[in-house]
Amino acid sequence: MNRHYLLLSLVWVLGQAPVHAQTAVIHDPTPAGQRITQAQAALDKNPQRHEAYAQLAMALAQRARESSDTAYYAQAENAIAQSFKLSPGNLEARRVEIWVMLGRHEFAAALEAAQALNKHIPDDVQTYGYLTDAYIELGRYADAERAAQWMLDLRPGNIPGLTRAAYLRELFGDISGSLDLMEQAYQRTPPSEREDRAWLLTQMAHLQLLGKQPGHADALLAEAMQQFPDYHYALAQLAKVRQMQGRHAEALVLLRRHVAGAPHAENLFYLGEALQQQGRKREAAQVFRQFEAAARAERMSWDNANRELIAYYADYARRPAEALALAEAEMARRQDIYTLDAYAWALYRNGKFRQAQKMIDRALAVGTLEPTLHYHADRIAAKNGATPEHVRRRARQNLGRL
Repeated sequence: MNRHYLLLSLVWVLGQAPVHAQTAVIHDPTPAGQRITQAQAALDKNPQRHEAYAQLAMALAQRARESSDTAYYAQAENAIAQSFKLSPGNLEARRVEIWVMLGRHEFAAALEAAQALNKHIPDDVQTYGYLTDAYIELGRYADAERAAQWMLDLRPGNIPGLTRAAYLRELFGDISGSLDLMEQAYQRTPPSEREDRAWLLTQMAHLQLLGKQPGHADALLAEAMQQFPDYHYALAQLAKVRQMQGRHAEALVLLRRHVAGAPHAENLFYLGEALQQQGRKREAAQVFRQFEAAARAERMSWDNANRELIAYYADYARRPAEALALAEAEMARRQDIYTLDAYAWALYRNGKFRQAQKMIDRALAVGTLEPTLHYHADRIAAKNGATPEHVRRRARQNLGRL
C-alpha cells in the first residue's frame, strides 16, 4: 500500500448504523474493529438491510487501512455482494465498491465507476472524493484539482476535501499550504477517530521532512504513535526521520518493525535499500531476494510493487532492460509523477538520455519537491548537457501542458 492510499477520511461513516455479514467476529479496540463487531451484531438482528451490508463493507475497508491487511478487502467485497443481492445497484454499496477498487489500486475501473455515479448524483461530495483519488493516481492532476475544488465548494471545510486539497498542494510544491490544510483536517477530526488522526499526523510529518524539519516531524510521529501504537505508516515515516538524523541503526529497527506489521513487497524493498546503504550487503541481498520474489508474483495485479521493482532492477540488480520493460508496462496503466519518474530512470539506465529527459520534465512540471525525483532529474540533466536549474526552469514552463 502506498503512502497516499485512500485519502478519503473515514469520518464519512460516523453516525451510520452498525452492520454484519459472513465474517469472523472481531473483538478489536480500534475504531474499525469496533464498527465491525457492532455491525455483525446488528445484522444478526436484521439480515435483510442492504444498507447494513454496505456499512459493514466500509468498516472492513477501514480495517484494511488500519492494519495494512488487504485480506479485509475480500470480506468487504462479500458484504457488497450481499448488499447488491438485496437491492441491486443501491447507492450505498456502489460507493463502497468504488472505495474498495481504490484500495486495490484499480484506479481506471474506479474512475469509470465514479464518473457513472457522478452523472447519477452530480452533487455528491463523496463521489467527487473518489474522482479526485482516481485522477491523482492516474496522473490527471488538472482533473483532480477540479474535483477537489467541487468537494470544497459543495461542503466547505469537509475533512476529505481538505486532505485531498492538501495532497494536491504537496504535489504542486506548496508545502506550507499543504500543512495548513492537513492541520485544519486534523482539528476537525474527532478524538475517537484515532487512526484517522494518526494518519493525518503522519502526513504532516512527511511534509515537515520535505521541508527539512526532522525535529518537527519527530514530534508529530510521536503523537501519532501514541494515538495509534505501532501504526505502520508512522513506523515507515519515523524510519525516514532517523535516517535524516543519521541514526541509521534505529532506522533499521523501525523498518524491520514496519515489515513485520505490513509485510508487503514494497516495504521489503525499502528495508533492503537501507541495509545496502549501511554496507550490510549480505543481509540486503537476502531481503532483496524476498522482495523480488514477492514483487514479481504480484507484478500483473493492480496493487503491485512495480515501481520499487523498477528501482531494484535499475540500481541494485543491474538489469536495466528488465527495468525498462516493466516501466513501459506500468506507463500503460497510469502516468502519475512517480510512474513517470520510474520510467525516466529506467530510460536513463538504458542510455536513452533524451527520452529520459522528456519523462522527468513531465514529472517535474507538476512542481513536486520530492527529493528522489530531483536527484534523478539532476543525473539525467548532466547526461544531456543541461544544468539542474535549466531542467527546473523548463519544467515550470511546461506546467500548463500536462
